[in-house]
Amino acid sequence: MTTPERAERRRAWAAVAPALLWTLAFFVVPFAMMAAMSLWQRQGREVVRVWDLSNYQDFLSKPHLLGALWNSIEITVLVTVISVVLAYPLAWIIAERVPRHLQRLALALAVLPFWTSYVVRSYAWTLVLAKNGVLNQALIGAGLIAEPLEISATRGATVTGFVHFFVMLLTLTIYANLVQLPANYRRAAADLGAGPLAVFWHVTLPLTLPGIMVGAFLTFVLCIGDYITPQILGGNSELVLPQVIMLQLGRGADLPMAAALSIVLMTVVTAAWLACARWLRLERA
Repeated sequence: MTTPERAERRRAWAAVAPALLWTLAFFVVPFAMMAAMSLWQRQGREVVRVWDLSNYQDFLSKPHLLGALWNSIEITVLVTVISVVLAYPLAWIIAERVPRHLQRLALALAVLPFWTSYVVRSYAWTLVLAKNGVLNQALIGAGLIAEPLEISATRGATVTGFVHFFVMLLTLTIYANLVQLPANYRRAAADLGAGPLAVFWHVTLPLTLPGIMVGAFLTFVLCIGDYITPQILGGNSELVLPQVIMLQLGRGADLPMAAALSIVLMTVVTAAWLACARWLRLERA
């Protein structure tokens, strides 16, 4: 290796060194400590370093823990699907029907929920969905129902709060792909006899799938690890895994079990990432 090449390599390492050190200090090391703690046990009020898989065995043997994981997966998948279905038409309207000089304004209006505190948004939805909330009062006033609906503290309330937030995120990622899509592709398909539906299905949708998958994965990660929205909107009627982890930390003070549950949650997220990455590679091929 020549001297200029060595100098270039040293400059490259110097450029990435801060990011590598940051990742090592604030992700790799804490994750390794958490993984090690998940193999320990709590005996009485002390944590004993016994190095076994008993916490994971307890997780697999206790139905309420498995149920919390399943609740998290069900809610996350439902939120992701609904958000994609709602966000795609919104992104398409902004990209294709709103004049170019007004698109920035439309995007700013679309992301208004991001400008409000996450906790404030969740509590605002409790006022809307409560038994005496805005929605029930409006439905009763319109004569559509006689008694208030039980919407608050349900899975539906949790999903509603999540979708309200993540539709905006998906709109941005899908819009970014739509505005980069060359119009000549769709014109060529139309010239070859494809109708609007065929053009969308065979041209527009495949070429914008990367944006959909990026937004869907971000939605999955943020949703499955969220504690605030299920706690505020869902109550304790149906626990998700982040709530169980917080209970282990707060009431039980069982740090090894909380660490094991966190590793399980990260394993699910990793599996989702692997599935999305492989699918995207197939799309590019």
